[in-house]
Amino acid sequence: MFRRHYLAVLMPFIMLCGHTIQARTQQSTPQSDRIHLQLNSDEAEAVLAILDKHAAGATVANADWQRLFATEPYVRLKQREAGMHRDFTDDDFKKFVLSPELAAKSTALRQTLDAWKGADLVASAQRILAYLPDQAHVRAKVFPVIKPKTNSFVFETATDPAIFLYLDPEESAAKFENTVAHELHHIGYSSIQSLADARQKNVPQNAKPAVEWMGAFGEGFAVLAAAGSPDVDPHAASSPLERARWDHDLANFNEDLLSLQRFFLDIVEHRLTEKNKIDETAYSFFGDAQGPWYTVGYKMAVMVEKRFGRKALIDCMLDPPNLLSRYNEAATIINARGQEKLALWSPDLLRKTGLGAANPTP
Repeated sequence: MFRRHYLAVLMPFIMLCGHTIQARTQQSTPQSDRIHLQLNSDEAEAVLAILDKHAAGATVANADWQRLFATEPYVRLKQREAGMHRDFTDDDFKKFVLSPELAAKSTALRQTLDAWKGADLVASAQRILAYLPDQAHVRAKVFPVIKPKTNSFVFETATDPAIFLYLDPEESAAKFENTVAHELHHIGYSSIQSLADARQKNVPQNAKPAVEWMGAFGEGFAVLAAAGSPDVDPHAASSPLERARWDHDLANFNEDLLSLQRFFLDIVEHRLTEKNKIDETAYSFFGDAQGPWYTVGYKMAVMVEKRFGRKALIDCMLDPPNLLSRYNEAATIINARGQEKLALWSPDLLRKTGLGAANPTP
């Protein structure tokens, strides 16, 4: 389930670096009271300042390092990595910052950071709120960071939500906006998780792990929400390589759906009972970057929205088995028309997981 996955591993205006784009965010919108964001680039700025001094042959003073180590993104990055058993020391980070490899990227990193700071994160937040229940809100800090590992992630979504984004010179401002929007959808969903928990309280005990992991289709929801519409290419801002990989993986939809179905049935039929084994199998569906939780979730979400409307899709977010049921309805119509030959979820699986919502949205 995507909210627990991210929890485990992971203002009516936007403050960007304390003051930038303030004029833009002061404009009132119907959703402004649901958006509370802060872009904090202090860590990246401190690293770039050290790189500039080092390149100029000036001495990097202890005060320069302390400025870096005191930034909120750096402090919380250390906390997160320690929690993942990937501890690093300040001395380790000093070696990384002063490495020739990072020095060679200095100019590109500065240009990328400047471009990202001009991104319209307000629009990103508004786009994803259209794909969440009215009670949802997005409250998060966005941290572009210069660090050894090239991954991006969300952190402490239940307490002080933060989105860490590796400062990648290959990633445009448009891709940055899309990535932030994707992560904001997860954070927005976590703000209303009690609604989902209430909808799932009657799930049979043996089926609960399966239903919880069905929530990982939230990756597909987030892909759609970040795009803003089923008619928008979700990888419009991606590199050609990323787009080709997405198209390739999406073409495996039927096979991946059936693989996920086997996983769910193995749980509800007691062939897979140990939590670590369940989690190990479930995590394999995230893939290296975008596995079946993304592609199968996205295609089901698109089909449900196109057939039944966005309100019905949002209802499915609160009730994962209902997503499978509504997808089956849409896919059956498409199959009957001969437009595609789509795999269907087993009625037995739907029955054993509680059949979704008792009163789905028409």
